[in-house]
Amino acid sequence: MPWSEGDFDLLVRHNAPEMTAHLGGPETHEKLLDRHQRYLGLDDRQGGMFRIVTHPEGETAGIVGFWETTHQGEDVWEAGWGVLPECQGRGIAAAAVRLAVAEARRTGRHRHLHAYPAADNAPSNGVCRKAGFTLLGEEDMEYPKGHWMRCNDWRLDLEQQA
Repeated sequence: MPWSEGDFDLLVRHNAPEMTAHLGGPETHEKLLDRHQRYLGLDDRQGGMFRIVTHPEGETAGIVGFWETTHQGEDVWEAGWGVLPECQGRGIAAAAVRLAVAEARRTGRHRHLHAYPAADNAPSNGVCRKAGFTLLGEEDMEYPKGHWMRCNDWRLDLEQQA
């Protein structure tokens, strides 16, 4: 479901230490408010954020989305997701990422969609593999600002149909 004003509480739930361990840790309340406003302001030219539900009117399971970024001189989409602990291990993340891939492909705006999970984040790297991304290698990335981490660079060619 598209991100809405009422999804701020979900963002707060995602800010727990166990959900942000591979992302530099929890953010301040002010940063969460900024992030929420950015998510609300996204359009097809900038990306899209979504609340993951298990089925129409089902349980909220997490967050998935994509946004515009520049990587190695190329304008690309970047994907990100998080599934709440009680919903993990059920294939929800991979299914949600495949839906986000379809949305990114639908925009026709960029050829590539990248994901940059921490190199030691086995579950997120598994999601990339299951969703059809190709591993390009490892690199150091700054996220959040001032925090460097070793990431895998996964890429999906949106011009190729799965």
